[in-house]
Order: sequence, then C-alpha cells, then structure tokens
Amino acid sequence: MIVLGIDPGTASTGFGVISAEGSTLRAIDHGLISTPARAQPSRRMGEIHSRVAALIEQHAPAAVAMEDLFVGVNPRAVLSVGQARGAVLAACGQAGLDAAAYPPAEVKAAVCGYGRADKLQVQRMVGAMLSADLAAASDHATDALAVAICHAVRNRGRRPARAAAR
Repeated sequence: MIVLGIDPGTASTGFGVISAEGSTLRAIDHGLISTPARAQPSRRMGEIHSRVAALIEQHAPAAVAMEDLFVGVNPRAVLSVGQARGAVLAACGQAGLDAAAYPPAEVKAAVCGYGRADKLQVQRMVGAMLSADLAAASDHATDALAVAICHAVRNRGRRPARAAAR
C-alpha cells in the first residue's frame, strides 16, 4: 500500500510517501511545498492544492493521512494551517481519496512509542523505520513521513476505502 503523508502549513507543507507491505516500510519520496510569504492567500492555497494533486497523480497512493490541527496559543496560526488542510482535502476529494487525520501525540506514539517525543526522536525513529538517512530532511517532511507511518501501522491489513466519486 502506498501512503501519502501530509504535514499541512501555509509557508511549508511537508509531504512524505511510503510503501507499506506487511511489516516492511520503505520511503519513496519526501519534501516540502513552500509558498512565498508575500503571496496572496488564494495563490498560496492554489499552489498547495496543485502540488498535492500532482503528488497524488505521480504516486497513486491508496491512502492519504495528515496531521490534525494542533490548537496552540496563536489563533492566526491555527487558521493558516486550517486553510492549508482545506487545500489538501480539496486535492484528495478531486482524486476520489479520503484523508485520515491523526493528532500529533498519536503520530508520535505510533512512531516512537511515546506521545510527547521531541522532533529529534521522531526524526531518528522515522529514519530507522524506513531505513533512510533523514538528517538533511526538514522537520515538516519528517513529520509527514511519520503521519504516513502512523496510518500504515494503524491500518495494517485493512483495505483502503476510496471516496465516493462525485
């Protein structure tokens, strides 16, 4: 099963694509979708949407998973991440894919066994689980790979469901 993991953000949306065959996990692709800070929000969301749509076309994932919203101190940041999630969800919907969402603590627990693991622990465990050197990868790309791993582990043995065609 191919899983596309997304760590949504307006400035930087991380993505990670993995293959999950039984207990074997393998990294296929990872990186960032960056948008210019001075661009209009509509242009930024359009860029995120088109890049995610291209990733779906390129990798033909059976499932998409993303990190759920984390409600922190800054409400503007929450709104911004919510907009990026909407752009991702629109690309998934157009491709006929549902998108699962996992809270950050659940992702960390699935990867590290501890829901309060720090970024370095997550990066090391993701690298170990995928047999990949992620030292140069961004935190967002590593988080996206972690979300993909979480989905694969949580859904091992289940057939992915496609969204109803519109």
